[in-house]
Amino acid sequence: MPALSMPLKTLTPLAGQTALVTGASRGLGRAMAIGLAETGAKVALVARNPEPLKNVVAEIEAAGGSAFAFPADVTSEASVNELQRAVSAQLGTVSILVNNAGMNLRKSLVEFTLAEWELVLRTNLTSAFIVCHAFVPQMRGHGYGRIINLTSMLAHIALPLRTAYCASKAGLLGMTKALALELAEEGITVNAISPGPFATEMNLPILNNPAANADFLAKIPVKKWGRPEDLGALAVYLCSPAAAYVTGTDFVIDGGWTAQ
Repeated sequence: MPALSMPLKTLTPLAGQTALVTGASRGLGRAMAIGLAETGAKVALVARNPEPLKNVVAEIEAAGGSAFAFPADVTSEASVNELQRAVSAQLGTVSILVNNAGMNLRKSLVEFTLAEWELVLRTNLTSAFIVCHAFVPQMRGHGYGRIINLTSMLAHIALPLRTAYCASKAGLLGMTKALALELAEEGITVNAISPGPFATEMNLPILNNPAANADFLAKIPVKKWGRPEDLGALAVYLCSPAAAYVTGTDFVIDGGWTAQ
């Protein structure tokens, strides 16, 4: 058997890379930012509220990593353009982009207002377009780049009262595949991670409802909620040189839910 062209211990280090993670102040975004920092990347943390970002920066720095807070509204093109200028001035070219910012409203379609529908789509889908539109030009021409879009298992299946959320995540998965084809020859990979039931703030309405929680656990083959840190290693792999041949695909991490 031929030897590996790259020793296993060198497959994941991200030293010298600058990563930007949206929705980084909590939950899955925080976990992925910590994972990227642990493996050597300088990480720009983005969210609306600056105070939680400062806490994540302190956590990463206490562990010996490098992180910087950049408060911004990723649903606003003007705010993201200013973010791009600020990050570039302080950290240089971004080579890793993680579009994680998202929200959910649980209600029936007929109870949705148009403004609420547009808010969910703008937060979950349009924000990824805005961020990519601002940062992809500087990523091109270097022969290396990584983009991860956080979709959902609900890009593949559906649940009641999630119409806007399902639509936004399915759209983001489509965007992921199309952008992967656009950027393939640039050495920039574009992939999606589709989390299932994770114990994050977004799922508190279920976690805090014993009946709803029991119903969810009954549907998860592994019989437990995912931990945010479970995504860290996957994000690191997808951002590493080891994943150079992986693009335009989706990684479902849902405890086996969609395998049923």
